[in-house]
Amino acid sequence: MTPSQPRRAGLVTRAGFAGAAVALVSVLVTALVAIPIAVRVADNRARQVLAEEAQLVTEVLRNRLDRGRTADEERLATTLRKRDVEIYLIRNGVSDRPGLPESIVRQISQGQSISRRTSLGGRLSLVEGRPVGDGDGVVLTAPAATGTAWAVLKGLWFPLGAGLLAGMLAGVLLARRLTRPLRNAAVAAARIRAGDHAVRVPVEEPPEVADLALALNELAGALAVSEARQREFLLSISHELKTPLTTLRGYAEALADGVVQENETAPVGKTMLGEADHLARLIDDLLALARLDAVDFPLQTAIVDLVPVVRAVHDAWQPRCTAHGVPLKVQAPDAELRVTTDPGRLRQVIDGLLENALRVVPPGRPIMVELTANPQAAIVQVRDGGPGFTDDDLAVAFQRGALHQRYQGVRKVGSGLGLALAAGLVRRLGGTISAGHAPEGGAALTVTLPRQ
Repeated sequence: MTPSQPRRAGLVTRAGFAGAAVALVSVLVTALVAIPIAVRVADNRARQVLAEEAQLVTEVLRNRLDRGRTADEERLATTLRKRDVEIYLIRNGVSDRPGLPESIVRQISQGQSISRRTSLGGRLSLVEGRPVGDGDGVVLTAPAATGTAWAVLKGLWFPLGAGLLAGMLAGVLLARRLTRPLRNAAVAAARIRAGDHAVRVPVEEPPEVADLALALNELAGALAVSEARQREFLLSISHELKTPLTTLRGYAEALADGVVQENETAPVGKTMLGEADHLARLIDDLLALARLDAVDFPLQTAIVDLVPVVRAVHDAWQPRCTAHGVPLKVQAPDAELRVTTDPGRLRQVIDGLLENALRVVPPGRPIMVELTANPQAAIVQVRDGGPGFTDDDLAVAFQRGALHQRYQGVRKVGSGLGLALAAGLVRRLGGTISAGHAPEGGAALTVTLPRQ
């Protein structure tokens, strides 16, 4: 992290805030659901209690309304008033005290019971009325439960705080549990970046974290294998470079010391030229491999008839094959076979495969170049009667230096770059290359190019 970059909140902090936010949302949603329910329940309960009281008072006063407000009725009214309940007595269609709407008095006088919420004197109230005989009745009123919502809300402050604290604590604990393997993975990644490919990350749950640990372990293993192969490749390349250089240096010293006789100058020069050519080919292969994955790798693609491209191989390679005592046969269809490709690069691939084949094929054994096609692709196959590949060889045939390392000192080998270079070129041409066993007894290398 550079000094100009502010330190961002870690996963533990974020998880703590996330847990608190979840808890807050949960409590608020609970409040939004609970408050209306609580208000409704409180209102129904108050209405039910007031209805029971109205019924009781009605039974008590049923036969006494015609006597006016007696001392007993006043005591009853006083008792009810202490509980914030007002009583109205209706006699002959007239309320004994003001405050009731005319509509309520009229309904009671007509023998109708009343149970409603209405505004009395600017205050929302519950009204329960019961008729008693003709034109008489009892009405009880009580304030509606308007403070229930606020009471419920006040009661939520404690669970809200507890929920926020519990959510934050749970988020922090969960984040610490989850970030421990992530921190281990970060440490392992830093060690891998520093070159320690032997490091391994413990595989822990949950599955996503376990997948990350497995991926890092596989990456470390792959890098270790790649590094080992690269080291072996560089060692073999160093040997390949050193051999012609040693030869050139030896002959150059002999020429400088005057050891070479005049009649030996031409053979010595021919030998030096051959070693220089070998060194140049090796360097060209290394440069080509280095450029294969570059964006600006030169390709000159066009619609090409592959038949003359493949048939030209016979004239180019026949002298060399004859000199080695190896029969060369080239087969191609009579009809045109057009694909979009770079003919020069394709010829480079075929020449490279022939170079490898001619190096290992013993005299008298054949080399076959065959061009075939199907509706989807054109197929160029180079087969030989040499020692071929084992089944294990097929898996690493196109890896740089793999077969060179395996067969060095066992049979004639090249720089270990030829098949890797051919595979890279075919990939850039949009095709595929595979290795297999040939009916001639040796190796079969098959290049497949898609048809348009």
